[in-house]
Amino acid sequence: MIALLGMLIIVATQFLAPKVGVASPLILLAVGLGIGFLPQVGAIEVEPHLILEIILPPLLFSAAVRMPTMDFRREMHAVAMLAIPLVFLSAFAVGFVINWMVPAISLPWGIALGAVLSPTDAVAVSIAKRSGVSHRIITVLEGEGLFNDATSLVLLSAAMNAGLAADNNALNPGLLIGRVALALGIAAVIGWVVGEVGVRVRALLKEPSTDTVFSFAMPFIASLPAEHLGGSGLVAAVVAGLVVSRRRAALISANNRRFSQQNWETMTLVLESAIFLTMGLQAFGIVEETSEFVGGLAFAAIVAVTLGALIMVIRALFIALMLAWLDHRRSHRKRRYDAEAERLEAFEHRMAQACAVDSDVLASRNLSEEQWLKTMNLWRRRLRIRERQHAVRRSDIDYFENEPLGPREGSVIVWAGMRGAITLAAAQTISTHAPMRALLLMIALFIAAGALIIQGLTLPALIRVVKPHMASGDISEEERQQLFNVMSSALVDTALAQAIHEVDGRTLLSAGVSRTLSRIGHAVPGDETGERAYTARAADRVLSDILQDASARNGATRDGLCPNCDDESLPEASNAEDFDDDEGHGTVDMSEEEVEKSFTREQIRELALEAIHAQRAALLQARDEGIFSSAALEGALARLDNEEILLVSGKPSDH
Repeated sequence: MIALLGMLIIVATQFLAPKVGVASPLILLAVGLGIGFLPQVGAIEVEPHLILEIILPPLLFSAAVRMPTMDFRREMHAVAMLAIPLVFLSAFAVGFVINWMVPAISLPWGIALGAVLSPTDAVAVSIAKRSGVSHRIITVLEGEGLFNDATSLVLLSAAMNAGLAADNNALNPGLLIGRVALALGIAAVIGWVVGEVGVRVRALLKEPSTDTVFSFAMPFIASLPAEHLGGSGLVAAVVAGLVVSRRRAALISANNRRFSQQNWETMTLVLESAIFLTMGLQAFGIVEETSEFVGGLAFAAIVAVTLGALIMVIRALFIALMLAWLDHRRSHRKRRYDAEAERLEAFEHRMAQACAVDSDVLASRNLSEEQWLKTMNLWRRRLRIRERQHAVRRSDIDYFENEPLGPREGSVIVWAGMRGAITLAAAQTISTHAPMRALLLMIALFIAAGALIIQGLTLPALIRVVKPHMASGDISEEERQQLFNVMSSALVDTALAQAIHEVDGRTLLSAGVSRTLSRIGHAVPGDETGERAYTARAADRVLSDILQDASARNGATRDGLCPNCDDESLPEASNAEDFDDDEGHGTVDMSEEEVEKSFTREQIRELALEAIHAQRAALLQARDEGIFSSAALEGALARLDNEEILLVSGKPSDH
């Protein structure tokens, strides 16, 4: 009955939130508070390990899978600074202050409370996502929330051990840093192994439902061994999710990925909503326990306000220094890039001179032409590697320049760093032997709930005032053209293009291809001519025709398969009339019977699937080089997934 009521509350909240303009987590928190304080309900206690070990691993895993690994790589320095030194700084500052305000709470127990209050909540970042700020701000906030839990939980464990043993040496900074590094290292190794093995296992699973069930198990396969070996289970789940995010498009079928994504969205909604609802429900039990404290709620509120303000001041100062350092680092990288460009130019000039070396010069150096050719090939490979690295640096610089992190963006990062359910769950793991434990719990509740309510409600107003860089959602024409070129080049070299070219130089078409060309996103740039342009156009026509046929057979539209895909995410192809003969090759509108005289429909379908796979591989390579923004890349990959699903679902049955 309770579970049913909870699900109905979640549904009602999701329906109500857009109408009242308040984020659904805040409404759920308010509903939980209201229900929890009803006389008929009484105190509700939730085992903290249920949240830390059962609910959080899949939530963090899901958030990591959704995060573009390219953007995460670019923000690793910022994430590391926020997830480790900021947590230590905040925890020790809180420990000293509360020890000064309440001498009965010793320094180790004060630091334990600081460890609980220091990390931001990755789940609470969902509130900031709805504000429309730039993707870079969200990446920094999510990355911080994904990794700072490990630092805080390790520090919490060390502080409690020091408090129980009355040994302040347990809080030695060197020892603590070593423990954090060990926990992160163990988690990273286990998470990477689970991610790599898991994504290959999923590649073997043909049934979407089976694949989804296995994906649900992956965060626990990573977190449980990591916790057993002394690592951070949450970080292990995050690392496994990042590996899946990077590898799934290349190994897991489009249909399985789409099915799994839809089910994970449902699972995430339920778990996130349950966390905030449960957080509100627990409030009465904590308040009731704290009422036994002599100082009462008023004193707890004063201490909570003081510590909350202290944490925000430290966060603001730290982020200000971090942004200054990141700006200096960006300028330094720009200078290194320019110097590297000059060295590459000089290298290319020397390579051109080396190519002009004649046999007399080689003979004077006692070198054979074979030896010289082998050496030249080696240096060409080195040049290509350096050029690829140079291109990645260029794309990183463009990303940092197009998505700035200045004082305006920094103020949003400061204010959007909210405490949430993790704070409350971690607080409840504090030993019952801790002095004034009820007061510590009450402070944690006040700060967590206060941060969510005050910061969550005022964040939109802050954004309107400071006017940070916002997410545009648009793709530049230059990026459209680059995307166009990459997909076109991949299409030219496929077996589909070659097979079409071998059939009497004729393009195999059937009726209706022109209606689909504007929705496909393939073909070649209008200014490209010649044999490669003809071959790409021919393959594009046949691929479009097959997709049209598959769509008709399934009684579905491409747009219907991906309602969230923006038609502007890819450049529009030209109409069929624009694909006139460039080199005298005739394009023939053939009937279905004529097509099948040269190729069976199944053969062409397989060739079309190969063409889609080639385009996906080209886009993934471009992703590794950082050529495209994550939004453009995700849109293009989604379109390819739709096309593959159409082809696979339109395949005739074996019986």
